[in-house]
Amino acid sequence: MSDNEQLTEEQAQAWVREQYQVATKYLANKGLVTDSVMVEDSRYIAPLLSVWKLKLLDNSWHWVICGDLPTDHVSIEAANSAKEVLKHFSLKWQLQAENILKHQPSEEQAQYANILVGRAESLYKLSEDEKLW
Repeated sequence: MSDNEQLTEEQAQAWVREQYQVATKYLANKGLVTDSVMVEDSRYIAPLLSVWKLKLLDNSWHWVICGDLPTDHVSIEAANSAKEVLKHFSLKWQLQAENILKHQPSEEQAQYANILVGRAESLYKLSEDEKLW
């Protein structure tokens, strides 16, 4: 993840709003329309990552992760908390990277796999940092 930049409160709030828009637009591009957000279960570390617990119009719930990492989502059944969802994406991205790298990837695919590995390792470390939870 990028250097831990210090943001003003105003910059941090703007970043959080932007990340919410990234998350909802990402879901919309997948054909999933957001109804509401459960703010008390969502988490963010500006300007590194945000994890959103979002309710869709079909009444299903999804976790969406975005920030200085790939944007991704998973059904709420995969994790009970933001901490658990970080571990979920860490494992998922490690497996995706392994799958990419074992199939003679292009240079671009190999770079993406390496990004996934780096972000996965960072997510796992964050999930283990008890000061955050």
